[in-house]
Amino acid sequence: MLSSTLRSWLSFRRGWLLAAVLGISLLSGCASVTPLDYRGQTPTFDLKQYFNGRLTAVGIVFDRSGKMTRRFHVTIDASWKGDVGTLDEHFVYHDGAKQERIWTIRELPEKDGEKRYVGTAGDVIGEAIGRAAGNALNWHYTLALPVDGTIYHVQFDDWMYLMDDHTLLNHSVITKFGFKVGSVFLSFHKS
Repeated sequence: MLSSTLRSWLSFRRGWLLAAVLGISLLSGCASVTPLDYRGQTPTFDLKQYFNGRLTAVGIVFDRSGKMTRRFHVTIDASWKGDVGTLDEHFVYHDGAKQERIWTIRELPEKDGEKRYVGTAGDVIGEAIGRAAGNALNWHYTLALPVDGTIYHVQFDDWMYLMDDHTLLNHSVITKFGFKVGSVFLSFHKS
């Protein structure tokens, strides 16, 4: 029979081994997908071409448990002058609330096979960084999000996938301090 000290030591070692294995699994699970993973996918997403003219979208917001908390419609008037675009978004939520966001987006020189963009808006903290390849575009940004009279700075990991000339799907994961606090799904339509 093993002594209680040896059993405690083995139990302690197993605990550390289990923690190490879980830590490695979590870290390898965090290996991020990049737009280059979609470089062979078609149709090729061209931000300047798709977001040009009038677009509409419908969307839903989920809380961290996956419960839908809001629904909305959005109309976007988009235009470009050279490499600078303006997206004027008008949101109408199911409860009648309205919101406007005006994006200014600059197309940057392509780098390492990716199209690159920088965007700003009144409720975006700093700049949104966008990278695109194939049919996908990924934005990373911090948004000042009002909730019950308090403003929270939350991070968006925003993915857009061009399905055809008319349809663009958008999935965003919202985090705070690295923890998921919600998500948004939108379906854009261009006539």
